[in-house]
Amino acid sequence: MSSSGPAPEPFPFTVDLTSHEMLRRTHTMAALGPGWDPVAALRGEEEAYALLYSGLDAEQQRLYDELVAAGVLPGPGGGRAAS
Repeated sequence: MSSSGPAPEPFPFTVDLTSHEMLRRTHTMAALGPGWDPVAALRGEEEAYALLYSGLDAEQQRLYDELVAAGVLPGPGGGRAAS
């Protein structure tokens, strides 16, 4: 196919999603409710993570330690929840 002339100039197109993002955040916070405690939620996640990796046998612990050392899994504490 041959072209009949130069390609048209690109048309500038922008979309400002600021108001949509603020609305999304407002709905998220409303859904969480006034009793939501982010620090308690993070501590609960830390406790669940610790429980998940407790009681490992020797081979499982070795593999877990290798994955932590390789950076695949975060180690204990992992910087997730405040102490």
